[in-house]
Amino acid sequence: MSDHVVVIGAGYAGAGAVKSFEEHVEPDEAQLTWISEHDYHLVLHEVHRAIRKPGVESEIAIPVDEIKSDSTNFIRDRVVGIDTDERTIDLEDEDVPVEYDYLLVAVGSGTAFFGIEGLEDYSLTLKSLDDARAINESIRSAAADATQSDPAEVIIGGAGLSGIQTAGEIAEYRDDNRAPINIKLVEGLDEIFPGQDPEVQGALKKRLLERDIEILTGDFISAVDEDAIHIGDTELDYDVLVWTGGITGHDELADAAVDKDERSNRIFAESDFRTSDDRVFAIGDSALIDQGTDEVAPPTAQAAWQAADVAGENLVRAVRGAPLKSWKHTDKGTVISVGDDAVAHDVAFVPINTFGGPAAKLLKKTIATRWIADISSAKRAAGAFGDM
Repeated sequence: MSDHVVVIGAGYAGAGAVKSFEEHVEPDEAQLTWISEHDYHLVLHEVHRAIRKPGVESEIAIPVDEIKSDSTNFIRDRVVGIDTDERTIDLEDEDVPVEYDYLLVAVGSGTAFFGIEGLEDYSLTLKSLDDARAINESIRSAAADATQSDPAEVIIGGAGLSGIQTAGEIAEYRDDNRAPINIKLVEGLDEIFPGQDPEVQGALKKRLLERDIEILTGDFISAVDEDAIHIGDTELDYDVLVWTGGITGHDELADAAVDKDERSNRIFAESDFRTSDDRVFAIGDSALIDQGTDEVAPPTAQAAWQAADVAGENLVRAVRGAPLKSWKHTDKGTVISVGDDAVAHDVAFVPINTFGGPAAKLLKKTIATRWIADISSAKRAAGAFGDM
């Protein structure tokens, strides 16, 4: 009887690994089961587009049947536990666990709230289509109840990639609809896009300010209540609060008997994606993948895309008892949307370090649609190009 391989998660890492596994496995060499609570793959780095244009959902939510082959079994359910001793996976809606010989954990990440009082209770997040819908609906409602003399107050907490892109889309929504909205982007560290090159930080700041987005840096949110956030001695009222300030592992990994970071539940994995249990592999945001010299792979879509190709092949190699491949992330640069504009930085084979304008916007569209073409079809990618 052939080995049973299970992949959990339908993000970049999970979907990409399924495609790679199918490309490398021989017929009848192994059975593959793919488990996710959603029956689609979400192009998450473009989900901010749905804040302004909910209709884009149909272009960035790709049905799993467009991704997997007919031979791969798909189960739509939520994983609630992993028993590494029995090699079983417990599901929310099924009484009988799913057995595995090899498992790839690719469940992505949740939002970290860092113990800030009230933050989880009162903020919206941006990790799913439902989240984007909720932000859109909240902004619409707040703007409907506001006036130009008493505008709605929207605060985005966290000025990393997700926070910047969220602020840009809300600004475009405001301008498209002449909506009475004030937007504040709040970052506890001293600069937006923390830890990055000052040149790209400056380019992003310029574009945010041009869109009339107020930037507040240097003080962390200490508490949140129903109507206001507290920053040091300052209280800022809000009508809509969106939190994009960090990631953490999912609760379902807490009891899995593999080595992981106790604070975040993210699983430690070697450069070949194998964990402390040689039957369990981990990839994407759910993992801390060793990159040597005390570094781990960044929790980015780009890293997940790259890793997925090797991880899928390594699952096939594990079934065959063959040596596993090591993987090391290659940074190919960063492209960030600010509404209808974009900023590109340190892009491979491009002589200009940081640039914006039509070239950066075209690059952003190309990256998104190339992934859609790789995971689904050129036809779907072409249809999505205009909205990316």
